[in-house]
Amino acid sequence: MTASSTPHFVNPVKERLKAGEVVLGITVRMARSAEIARIAKTTGHDFLFIDVQHSIYNLETISHIAQTAMAIGVAPLVRVRGINDPDVSLLLDNGVMGIIYPDVNTAADAKRAVEVCRFAPLGKRSVCGGYPHFDYRAVPLTQSVPQLDDSCLVICMIETVEGLNNVEEIAAVEGIDVLHVGSNDLLTNMGKPGKFDDPAISAAQDRVIAAAKANGKFAGCGGNRDVERQVQAVRRGAQFVTTQTDIGFLTAAATQWTSGVRTALAA
Repeated sequence: MTASSTPHFVNPVKERLKAGEVVLGITVRMARSAEIARIAKTTGHDFLFIDVQHSIYNLETISHIAQTAMAIGVAPLVRVRGINDPDVSLLLDNGVMGIIYPDVNTAADAKRAVEVCRFAPLGKRSVCGGYPHFDYRAVPLTQSVPQLDDSCLVICMIETVEGLNNVEEIAAVEGIDVLHVGSNDLLTNMGKPGKFDDPAISAAQDRVIAAAKANGKFAGCGGNRDVERQVQAVRRGAQFVTTQTDIGFLTAAATQWTSGVRTALAA
């Protein structure tokens, strides 16, 4: 937001996607303090993918992390528990800049996501005053509502064969921003858990990318924890990519370090 008399709030990730850039996010499952936002920024990440679907977080913790992230130019996004998670509007009112919906299988699911995340006329999101996005200043709703609506990212994850078969209809739903392939769950649903090099998952990613482009949406890739495979997905058209979890980064670096010390001592 600028220091001018007219508040101006934008989502940096959404702006980079519109500019054709690739955005990288760290999946947050272990961190419980705002320091993770600063680490994300230091390590070249553009957004936080706070995983409420698989980790236990309370709302106040999420809000503290989100408000720090927002202040330093890292977009805080939350993967909620499902399409009917009751906390979505509360999260958006308190600093979260986008919602990631798992297991979006039909156009009706996507419309439900839009209904909760968007203000009228597209959605039914409730209005409040004193948003942290504007540093709690009193901003006329004529200014705040359009900016909040435009800056909110709505991400639908394609994680089942059913969702993949309906991806063209899902992509056509107005108000959706990103179609994100959940590689782990999609492969498992296909009966091919962990087979990240299987042609079926590459074909699925290509189908999602094509559906997204045809409908003016952005494509994403997640769950595929390999640099080269992530690069390949980007080269084929994915722009929204989750790199690794905070747990994965910590254990990988710690293991490399202790192994290095023990190997050197053994020599």
